[in-house]
This record gives sequence, C-alpha cells and structure tokens, in this order.
Amino acid sequence: MKEKAAGYAGNGSAADVDAIMKQYDRESNTRIWTGRYRTAIRWILAVFSLWCIWVTLFATFLEEIRLTSFMALIILMGFLTYPAKRGANRPNYMPWYDVVITVLGTGSYLYFTFNAEAIIQQGTRFTPVQIVIGVIAVLSLMELTRRCVGLPILIVAGFFLVYALAYGLTNPEFYGRVRYLVRNLFYTKEGIFSTPVNVCSKYIIVFIIFGAFLERTGISNFFIDLANCAAGRFSGGPAKVSVISSALCGMVSGSSVGNTVTTGSVTIPMMKKTGYKPEFAGAVEAASSTGGQIMPPIMGAAAFLMADFVGVPYSSIIMRAILPAILYFGGIFISVHLEAKKLGLSGIPKDQLPVFRTLVRKIYLLLPLVMLVVWVSGNFMTMQKAASYAIVLSVVVSLFDRDNRISFTKIVDALEAGGRSSITVAAACGVAGIISGTITMTGLANELVNAIVSLADGRLIIALVLTMLTCIVLGMGVPTTANYCIMAATTAPILIRMNVPVLAAHFFVFYFGIVADITPPVALAAYAGSAIAKSNPMKTAFTATKLAIAVFIVPYVFCFNPAMLLIDTTPATVVQIFITSFIGIFGVSAALEGYLGAHMNPVIRVIMAAGGILLIDPSLITDIVGILFIGAGTAWQYLIAAGRQGQTA
Repeated sequence: MKEKAAGYAGNGSAADVDAIMKQYDRESNTRIWTGRYRTAIRWILAVFSLWCIWVTLFATFLEEIRLTSFMALIILMGFLTYPAKRGANRPNYMPWYDVVITVLGTGSYLYFTFNAEAIIQQGTRFTPVQIVIGVIAVLSLMELTRRCVGLPILIVAGFFLVYALAYGLTNPEFYGRVRYLVRNLFYTKEGIFSTPVNVCSKYIIVFIIFGAFLERTGISNFFIDLANCAAGRFSGGPAKVSVISSALCGMVSGSSVGNTVTTGSVTIPMMKKTGYKPEFAGAVEAASSTGGQIMPPIMGAAAFLMADFVGVPYSSIIMRAILPAILYFGGIFISVHLEAKKLGLSGIPKDQLPVFRTLVRKIYLLLPLVMLVVWVSGNFMTMQKAASYAIVLSVVVSLFDRDNRISFTKIVDALEAGGRSSITVAAACGVAGIISGTITMTGLANELVNAIVSLADGRLIIALVLTMLTCIVLGMGVPTTANYCIMAATTAPILIRMNVPVLAAHFFVFYFGIVADITPPVALAAYAGSAIAKSNPMKTAFTATKLAIAVFIVPYVFCFNPAMLLIDTTPATVVQIFITSFIGIFGVSAALEGYLGAHMNPVIRVIMAAGGILLIDPSLITDIVGILFIGAGTAWQYLIAAGRQGQTA
C-alpha cells in the first residue's frame, strides 16, 4: 500500500520521516550504537520486555521490589538510549558524565530494591545517606524525562517541587523539608511509585509490547487499505482515508506525533495531490492521529489508567468512550467532506485502490485485537494476561501472511521496540507521580480546586472553561499516559467538587489534556503534520484545532448530561443526546468551514454556530431552538445551491 500511495502522490513529495520524527518527537533522538554495542543494547531492551511480561504474570515478591527494579532498568536503558542533547550522534560514544549519571541513577533504585524490607520497616527514620540516594533517584529520573519527553512536564514538576520546599511544607528547617519531601517521593508509594508507575509496570508495558508485535503483522497497512476501500473513491477520498486510518492506527500506537508521521507520510502527499491545501492536509492528519488517543478499545493505553483511577472495569471505560469518539471523528469527517465539495475535489482513481476481495482475505490480522477486547471485557482473564496471550496470537496470525511473517529476528525486533517505547512512558509516569505526590502532600490540589470553584461561583460552565484551559496548558508536550495522570490528580477533583460524575470528570480532563497536541502554541502533532505537508506550522495548528472542534464541544455535553457516557440513562435518552449532539457538531463544523452546498454569508455562519452551541445544553428549549437554527441555515444554503444549479442549467 505504501508503494501504491507513494506512486499516486508523485515523485519528490515523500518526506524524510526519520528527520521529522527527530525534530518533533524526542523519543526518536537516540544514541547511535553499531556492532557489538548495538547487539548488547538490543538484547538489554528485548530481555527487559520479556522480564516485564514474566513479572506481571508470575512474580509474587514485594510490590516495592517490583516497582523499584522496574524503574532501575528504565533508568539504565534510558541513559543508554538517549543522549544529553539533540544532534549528539557520534557512533558508539557515551560521555563520562552520562556513565556516572547512569551508574548513580540505576544504583539509587537498586539500593531500594535490595533493601526494600528493611526500608519499609524503618518507618520515618532515614539517614542523610538515604536522603542523598533519594535525591539522586529523583534528579536522575527528571534528567531522563528531559531527554526523552521534553521540558514542559519538567517545568510543571519543577514548579510544584519549588513550591513544596519554599511554601508548601511546614517544617521550619530547610533540610527537614527536603527530608520529608524525598521520603514521600521516593521511599513511599505516594510519589514516584504511585499509581502511574504501578499501572505502567503492571499493564501498560505489556500493551506497548503487544502494539510492537501487532505493527509487525502489517496491521497498519491493512488499516490504510481498509480505509481506502471504504472512502477512497468518494469526493476528497484521501482525507477521508486519513481520518479512518489514523483513528484505527492511533488507538494502538499511543502517540499523536508518531501516528501523524507514520500514517501521514502516506496520506498527506495523497491529499495534496488530490487538491487539498498543504495546511489542511497536515491538519487533517494531526487532528485524526490525536483523536486516535480517545478511540476505544485501546485509547493509547490511557483506558487502563482510567479504569484504575476511577475504580471501574476496563470494559466499562471503552463502552462509555464509543459515542464521544464517534462524534469527534464525525466532526472531522464532516469538515473534510465540506472542504472537498467546496474545492470540487474528486476521489482516488479506482485503479489506485485496493481490491476489497483481496483485502478481506487478511481480516485475520484483526484477530489479536478482537480477542484482546473479548478476553478483557468479558472478564475471562486479567488485562496483562490477555495482552500476553494476544502477543502470542499476533505471532500465530502472522504465519498466514508470507510478506509479514514474524520470524525469530522480528520477535526480537518487537521486544526491542517494546522496551524502547517503554522508557518514555515510564519516565513520564514517574514524573507524573512526583507532581501528584507533591500537590497531595502540600495540599495544593485542594487550594487549586477551591480557587476555581470559588471563581465559578456555583456556575458549572465557568468551572468547565477554567478546567479546560488548565488542562490544555498542563498537557502541552506531555505524552498521553502521563498527561492523563497529571489531569486526574490536579483538575478532575475540580469538576467532581462541582457535582460532575466522577467518570465524566475524568473523561473531560483526559480529552482536553490530549487536545494540547494540536492546540497552539505547543501543537507537536500539528507541527509534525506541517513538516510532511511542507506547510506553515501555525496555520496548520489552527486548522487542526478548527477540524477538531468536536473535542471542544463533546466534553461539555457529557458534563451537562452524563447520559452520553451511558451514566444513569435509558437507550432512548442516549439516542436523543447522540442525535442532537451530532446535529450540533454538524452546525458548528459547517459554520467554521463556511460552506454547505454553497458559500455561506456571515449571518448564516453565525446562525449555524449558535445553533450548534445551543445544543450543548441538554434542555428541551435549547435543543428545539438549536435544531431550528441549524435546519433553517441548512435549508437556506441548499436553496441557494439549487438556484445556482438552475441558472447554470
């Protein structure tokens, strides 16, 4: 499919994927190892993946031993993989200071591993040497996070740490404050080893490894071919293909930027060749890839975290995420269709499309994903066991495809890729634990909640807007899993205090944390898309935000009316809310696009947008007025279009 797509895109339009990934995705800026060094690192990463699977399935030792040994290996692999700065690409070279940091950082976590029982029993009596070890552990984790994740999450963590030492902790002596902070962050399960790292080591890592195996079965190309079969021949087909394929690939990849670059290298040149503007092409891919993080059943691994935070089954999370995800991608699809009609674009020529009869023969590639959902949602086994079985099943189904058969070498490749991908997620989760632990021990979370609740003065809409802005700011440049951990600790309690159901509050903050990837000024997914499209980065980011307008509407809908999340509702109510919400998103999307059968004048655009906004409120009056506004605007537009067609005839 990639060869076919590249051919259709035309020579010279293919982007340097590796260069773009290194520019916008810090995970891609790795050391260069060759020869025996490369082999050694490769096996360290692969064995780590195997060790994670074994531990989650069979280990019975203390949780403190499991968590500290896990982070020790993350620190070791992290500094072996990521250099101190971009462009440090001298082969087989690691500066002396990196060797020192690696030894000290890994050793600090291993100290806890081998002395876990004694440390647990000693209570609050910690020696200065133990405090120094804890400081080294915290600083080494933060430095690794800077290298593989970036500065935004560290700025947030640094702010809370400074606040804790300067104002938040009550001990009059500075050393006393440092000792208390380090003890809680490193020697208890209230900081680094809190829920984010626990869930990461127990569930998320195994699913990351599963994703690496799934990619090697050729499922990404299958998704793109499937999308081409479904939508490629229609007006503006390549953009619709991008929406569908990115939704399918993004839910497994867990990275907005990574998915934008990998699927975008195929879809963006095709969109440009069809006639879409570069900014629009890059924006479609960025918005769709970001939406993959909210697409069930995987949701970029955040579904597993949410299940643990909220205390509900995983199956409940994915079931409640279906309607919002459909509305999100429905909004993008509407905008893409209207843009195609406005520009008079055609679809992909039939001879360029995959043959469905040939494609359907590879439907077995979906079996690991389907069985994973069945095993987990049906409570047949634990999540980590289901993921482990799905890994084995992905190897089995690959045997039926000669081109993508998983050999022993590919198994090692997948284990290596899973181990490498785990570094960023685990490091970010560790820093997220630092953030949540710090705001908990200082009481800052309550102060933030009280401040916003006070500003809202009992009006939910104000609390929602303030929470949305906080989520977007805190979520800039932060990976999906760590992003949600931060939001769950800092902003979800605000909405819960305003009597929003717990699950709706967590979905709200998760959505607006994710949308930071396409919201200026730190819109990494949009910038990656613009690099492939060779477009203006900021224009691409604003266009992506416009395309993803549904994600700015849907969370308000399910906070005002949780029935959209299937909370305390009936099937009839769910259908009603879905229909009115879809009409509202249609109205706003059409207004932003400025076209519906014919170009809209400013008055009609305002009427359509107002109708869509009115449909956010679940009351009967606003629903009726909103539908009337959108219905009137739509009728007017098609009357104008019909009149012009008559004049042409």
